[in-house]
Amino acid sequence: QVELVESGGGSVQAGGSLRLSCAASRLGGCPYDMNWYRQAPGKEREFVAGIDEDGTITSADSVKGRFTISQPNAKKTLVLQMNNLKPEDTAMYYCNARKKPPCTSALFWGRGTQVSVSS
Repeated sequence: QVELVESGGGSVQAGGSLRLSCAASRLGGCPYDMNWYRQAPGKEREFVAGIDEDGTITSADSVKGRFTISQPNAKKTLVLQMNNLKPEDTAMYYCNARKKPPCTSALFWGRGTQVSVSS
């Protein structure tokens, strides 16, 4: 069973920065897409940024130019560098891993890390 553990959340003022990390273990030899999602109170979970198994990076329009996603340690770590944070970035941030063919498709989630941005 894949395990994902997020860290790096905290409270900052608007304009500040945070670096989130997701440590992935028990991935085996399968290909994965890795993503960051977030969920604010009373809102649905939304996509933030992701790296496909072929290295393609995508991100939400709301974070482009401010957030950068990377995998500094192959698939074992997923990092989200967040700069120029805004109050609307306040949310629980979750890492997920989507296992892809030729392995049996499956989706795994971490438990999240809280980000709070004050104005």
